[in-house]
Amino acid sequence: MSDLKKIKDEFLLKLNENLNFNEINEIKSKLFGKNGLISSQFKKIGSINEEERKKFASDLNIIKDELLELIDTKINRIKNSEINEKLEKEKIDVTLPERSFVRGKIHPVSQTIDEISSIFSEIGFSVEEGPDVENEYNNFTALNTPDNHPARDMHDTFYLDKKKEKLLRTHTSPVQIRTMLKDKPPFKIIAPGRTYRSDSDQTHSPMFHQVEGLHIDKNINMGHLKGCLNYFIKEFFEVNKIKMRFRPSHFPFTEPSAEVDIGYEMKDGKIVIGEGNQWLEILGCGMVHPNVLKNVKIDPSKFQGYAFGIGIDRLAMLKYGIHDLRAFFDCDFRWLNHFGFDPLDVPTNYRGLSR
Repeated sequence: MSDLKKIKDEFLLKLNENLNFNEINEIKSKLFGKNGLISSQFKKIGSINEEERKKFASDLNIIKDELLELIDTKINRIKNSEINEKLEKEKIDVTLPERSFVRGKIHPVSQTIDEISSIFSEIGFSVEEGPDVENEYNNFTALNTPDNHPARDMHDTFYLDKKKEKLLRTHTSPVQIRTMLKDKPPFKIIAPGRTYRSDSDQTHSPMFHQVEGLHIDKNINMGHLKGCLNYFIKEFFEVNKIKMRFRPSHFPFTEPSAEVDIGYEMKDGKIVIGEGNQWLEILGCGMVHPNVLKNVKIDPSKFQGYAFGIGIDRLAMLKYGIHDLRAFFDCDFRWLNHFGFDPLDVPTNYRGLSR
């Protein structure tokens, strides 16, 4: 009997026994290791005469493949058996009460929305919501946006049809249109929610969060707007004083329009809101344009008001020291565990917003 047949018969017999994972690996090492029996046979090929070499090499390869296939089959069978046994032991009966759990965290954006809602509710604002998918009229036309305005271009707006009648809202301002169309003044609302624009970098995301504010009544003026925003900024950043300035700007839906900057200074590499010689833009605002009131059947000679829009994600980044907007949407549990908030600690003004 040749050496090859002896090796084959011996190890086929061994492999047909009931072996564990380690025993199979030992056999594999004896056969195919650096000095294994099969490996040693391959080294002999060069010393065999030319007439017998071809048949020897062919027989050796057949035996090698047969043994390897059997070894791999048995290893896979053992692995599958171990996995099934483990799954059977770890099977959870969902009808049983929880024995141990890890408390989740509130996302900084959700926390910031709750904080904003809590602050504005203290001064009489109610919360309104609207759909993410809007029509062109509510998103642009009713808000006095001209047909040639850059915001209407496809590189800035996600349209959902060829006629450009349906789109993902580019701001939460359409909620003020919906609110004013379904009711009569006075109105005093905020509208937090998701908004969408074709933009993406460290400080911009295709989907982000914004809160719209609207106050319509008789005899409302810029003084009311300034007082409202002054109160909000101090409460949100939890500071006693705030340095704030209004810069003239332009928005189609407000006249006059302004960008609002707040003072800050850098201390130990951190932004300190309140005082300082540096300025940071945080929101846009203005008095509601008469054309907007006319579009919702409100007489601008009797009623007027102010509106403002604030980026919620930017506020969260400023307040909680988050440097990259994209991290908000990465779904990284480690990030959320670090920046997240206790789900039972609901923000309220009287005991602090972000305890």
